[in-house]
Amino acid sequence: MPGRPSRQLATFSNPHPQRDYVIRHECPEYTALCPVTGQPDFGTIVVVYTPDRHCIELKSLKLYLWSFRDEGHFFEQVTNQILDDLVRACRPRRMTVIGRFNVRGGIASTVVARHPASTGRTARRAGTRRGAERPGRRGGLSARRGARG
Repeated sequence: MPGRPSRQLATFSNPHPQRDYVIRHECPEYTALCPVTGQPDFGTIVVVYTPDRHCIELKSLKLYLWSFRDEGHFFEQVTNQILDDLVRACRPRRMTVIGRFNVRGGIASTVVARHPASTGRTARRAGTRRGAERPGRRGGLSARRGARG
């Protein structure tokens, strides 16, 4: 029998705290309510982190994400809240939470939140490929043959 949705996050001791390695959890069953219309929103929450002393226990992560089902949340708010709660629970070396939300009104939205927080130029480019936001650059929107990169 599945557990009840809960905001309690459980952790366990990192079996290899001396090593930097990456854990990736992809949760394609995220649901919440639109705070404006009350209609359901669906999406995928991706958690990528380098643990320090503790790792996130998967069942508690699932129940935590389920706890948003009957609540109204903006995409930007909930992605950052998930990051804050997970960082508080396991204190990782690094963590990124990506919210990929299904199309609503013809627009698909992706929100990327990072710990530690990006600053300056890195923050402005979060979620974009290098050079993709600048037309005329190699790999950009209107890359030309022979353009300098």
